[in-house]
Amino acid sequence: MTRQQCSFFLLRYVPDAVKNEFVNIGVVLMPPSGEPELRFTRDWARVRCVDPQADVEMLEALEADMRGQMSEVQGDREAFLRRMQDSFSNALQPSEFKACLAESPVAEADELARIYLDRPKRRGSRELSSRQAIYQRMRGEFERVGAWELMWRDIPAAQFTRSGDPLKIDAGYSSGAKVKMFHALSLASDVNTAKVLGFSFPRIAEGIRRAQNQQAELTAIVEDDLPSDDDAINFALETLRASEINIATLKEMPRIADLAAQELRLQ
Repeated sequence: MTRQQCSFFLLRYVPDAVKNEFVNIGVVLMPPSGEPELRFTRDWARVRCVDPQADVEMLEALEADMRGQMSEVQGDREAFLRRMQDSFSNALQPSEFKACLAESPVAEADELARIYLDRPKRRGSRELSSRQAIYQRMRGEFERVGAWELMWRDIPAAQFTRSGDPLKIDAGYSSGAKVKMFHALSLASDVNTAKVLGFSFPRIAEGIRRAQNQQAELTAIVEDDLPSDDDAINFALETLRASEINIATLKEMPRIADLAAQELRLQ
């Protein structure tokens, strides 16, 4: 089959133009004739990591709007590009054009979406294993003192924030006028999770205050010996502190578990 000379660009979500951090959310492939091929992400986790306040519904609606414009311009490349430029807000930016050869524009667009829009599986596995290692050690200390079975686990943030909130806090318990919660966080592998936690906790705390008339306290359990000269890790730590989230390393878990046992009257 003869290959066609095509071009494509990526649609990027850029919540902060100063930092210039972005996430690819779409790809548009332009064949030499016929309508462009559009692919959009179906996984908004990376967008929420970069910007917990992202309006995902607006971004999803953009896909339908773009498809409608494709039909209206009937393959007129220049008209389509003009429409796209008019539609982009400051938070949405097209990348530069890149060339590609495609036997099938449909199949090529699918492949480009796999390359640029899907989360890398290998990195995800590393992030999961790092957080899971911290979680298991945290759990082990609570189990050592007999507290784990008495604690709440996988606490849904949605019961205190709003329906649809996907965050779950690892564990917690009630102690007098306080609700104490604990969440494993791997800053060495994924500092963006600190932004998610930092955004969510004040809303969780407010929800607990309204629903239970208790003060919420959240402790992020992180790795030991994090590098002090790593800007990304320092940013994550500052983000947690700004949201009044306590930070404890794994070395501190025995003390934290012993205190939990005392407050749960196990010691």
